[in-house]
Amino acid sequence: MLQVSSISILQFKNYSARSFSFTERVVGICGKNGVGKTNLLDAIHYLCFTKSYFTRLDANNVQQGKNGFRLEGNFILQDKPEKAVCVLRETGRKELSINDQAYEKFSQHIGRYPCVIIAPDDAELITGDSKERRTFLDSLLSQLDPDYLQQLIVYKKVTEQRNSLLKLFAETGTKDLSLLDVLDEQLVKPGGVIFNKRKEFLVSFLPIAKHLYQEIAQQPEDISLFYESDLLHASFAELLKASRQKDCLAQRSTVGVHKDDLEINFGKQLFKNIASQGQRKSLLFALKLAEMEVIRKEKHFAPLLLLDDVFEKLDEERISNLLRKVCMENEGQVFITDTNEERLTDHLEALSVNYQVIKL
Repeated sequence: MLQVSSISILQFKNYSARSFSFTERVVGICGKNGVGKTNLLDAIHYLCFTKSYFTRLDANNVQQGKNGFRLEGNFILQDKPEKAVCVLRETGRKELSINDQAYEKFSQHIGRYPCVIIAPDDAELITGDSKERRTFLDSLLSQLDPDYLQQLIVYKKVTEQRNSLLKLFAETGTKDLSLLDVLDEQLVKPGGVIFNKRKEFLVSFLPIAKHLYQEIAQQPEDISLFYESDLLHASFAELLKASRQKDCLAQRSTVGVHKDDLEINFGKQLFKNIASQGQRKSLLFALKLAEMEVIRKEKHFAPLLLLDDVFEKLDEERISNLLRKVCMENEGQVFITDTNEERLTDHLEALSVNYQVIKL
């Protein structure tokens, strides 16, 4: 089992210096907007992923007027205590250690403390562009497969180099196609590995997500999910060669796994175009619960689950159904933020689960 028993936060977002102990598997975090509920969840996320869920730049997580932050979490992993510490120095250097042993590469840490988060802006996973769904898929697969993460790092690096070269071609008016050949060759291997791993994984994942959606919606609906990739139609090497002229004009790589998407249809139309708000939220929960399920099967223990203000605009029945799934049918530790303490405690009492409430 994976559990967080305590966390200490120093100069992180709105926290100057604060410590929290978590005594139960189900933890409610209640308080008005702006008091730090989401920031507490993000501190836990940071110790799992070495980064914030809500902002890309580490410096944006430092408390205003301060230099650097420090997060320390005490975890229990497979019945053994571990101490995780993440520090952002005044210089901007970030460090992460487990039991006082520092990592050489942060990528080595991903998957040690698997974690799933559901937040209000996650609606973009359903309604946004393909980047949102690729990010979801990459985050999930990176927690399950270290090789996938390494191939993804290589692919992104080479794609950036290739894009820089294409821009240089446009700026100078000259084309060194031999250098482009080298980058294309370097791109083919990681791109092929990423494509094959995504395709193989989604064969089993998408039916789980569809089944969970039907359970949450509690009625049969004609929903379908498909993996869409350029590499389904031709080899990556062929695609790169065929798109070379287009890439030069666009000054960027226009084909590859960085264009992949999960296509979601409702009948014969795009789901996001016709689905109601309730249907969109149900599908979001289905994808996240499916993520939890596959992580649990692969790791042989449940991931941490962070639920940030997910009850807004949900009726009481949907709240009950969601809490039953995450608190009773799931054996992992759950953190739930809510502005309405009475609403949360009433639902948890109805489920007869042991819980802790932290008031901010």
